[in-house]
Amino acid sequence: MSYKNLLETTRKIGKVKIGDFTLESGQVIMDAELAFEKAGNSTGPVILLCHALTGNQYAYGTKEHPGWWRGLIGAGCYIDTNHYQVITFNVLGGCSGSTGPTSVNEKTGSSYRNTFPFVTVRDMVRAERQALEVLGIPRLLAVLGGSLGGMQALEWAVQFPYLIEKVFVFAATPYLSDYGIAFNRIAITAIENDSVYKSGKREEGERLVGLEIARMVGLLTYRQPKLFNDRFQREVRERDADGKPFFQVDSYLTYQGEKLTRRFDVDSYLTLLYAMNAHDIGNKLGGWKRAASQIQAEVYCFGYEGDLLYPPDVMEDFVKHTRYGTFYSIDTDFGHDGFLVEFEKWGPIVKEALIQERRLRYGTY
Repeated sequence: MSYKNLLETTRKIGKVKIGDFTLESGQVIMDAELAFEKAGNSTGPVILLCHALTGNQYAYGTKEHPGWWRGLIGAGCYIDTNHYQVITFNVLGGCSGSTGPTSVNEKTGSSYRNTFPFVTVRDMVRAERQALEVLGIPRLLAVLGGSLGGMQALEWAVQFPYLIEKVFVFAATPYLSDYGIAFNRIAITAIENDSVYKSGKREEGERLVGLEIARMVGLLTYRQPKLFNDRFQREVRERDADGKPFFQVDSYLTYQGEKLTRRFDVDSYLTLLYAMNAHDIGNKLGGWKRAASQIQAEVYCFGYEGDLLYPPDVMEDFVKHTRYGTFYSIDTDFGHDGFLVEFEKWGPIVKEALIQERRLRYGTY
């Protein structure tokens, strides 16, 4: 059957056991496993997708529950699942099936919770590499990721330079800036000082206000001010008995904070924040510029206008230190979150780059 005759995207989910896994710190996680989603042509070139902070392995998802990159990937989309097989892992330390704080520590018989060891972005990538080996995937056509996913894509390019042809980095820099770390510190402090979290005894339905605040802080860094101002326009939702206003933007942030606490584990959130803070592709490699110069894959970097956390000018500077790098500036009101929306602005670039590689390596169109 030709690629063009494949009308529906096949999908598989599962877990990969990678055995005892030694972290950069030297600590060992026993019987580690990574949850994954595979979608697309099982005989086509393999593309690895890496998720952001509160994402998961469901980049494609289902019709009822579309994944976070549905529309970018799929039959006939910019990453055409008629041609490619795409795979996404839930990161080590996550809470969607991979070994993380909610997993049982075999040494104690109880969940790790806040005793889960410190994990780096490099650890996440090394774990993904082992999982691919178990799945029988020796090479990748490309790695794509945004934010925390972009950090992983960069580490893939540095750590495994001869296993991938192309790397697409969206809204991520070779290291997290002090400004980004500062915002994460606010989030970490809010969580670690939450009375419910500190007690270690959360009753069902009980709010984790610290995590809600952390999410609110994050949302303010993910979008540009213009987007908030245009959307909410100082509209008052209600007033209390004293006349104090509760704005629509107040309602939005409150809802998003509460929503996250229902779907995301607080200790995983902390684990991933600390991993992001420590991110630096040049760690133990002589600095980020030297690490960048060793990358063999073609690098495509996408900076989004108004991104507070991962400034486009830093990404552009990074590309200048790579051998085969190109930088694209994307005009958007969404700021950092631009890599999750407006696919029509940057998806065609991804599509054409993949087609060129497919022609070169596989002789298909």
